Amino acid sequence: MALDKTTVANIAFLARIDIPEDRQETLARELSSILTWVEQLEQVDTQGVEPMASVANLALSWRPDAVTDGGCVDDVLSNAPEKNSNCFVVPRMVE
Repeated sequence: MALDKTTVANIAFLARIDIPEDRQETLARELSSILTWVEQLEQVDTQGVEPMASVANLALSWRPDAVTDGGCVDDVLSNAPEKNSNCFVVPRMVE
């Protein structure tokens, strides 16, 4: 896919990036070569290849999805300048 200077200027405008006009032609060539390389990836035969999340063969450990208080109330409240009954005390915002 070949990009021209006008397309690069439009992309830069949409992305809110200021690209000087003297750099737009060079950038158009660079982006065109990147897109050509990406188009080559479409030619790779991926039939029968299982999708992967990682190249390492790692299994994620599962834990029960249970709601807890975290078990560290004292640690969290140790940072509070003022506390009351396991809660932060904050200044009143509405009178």
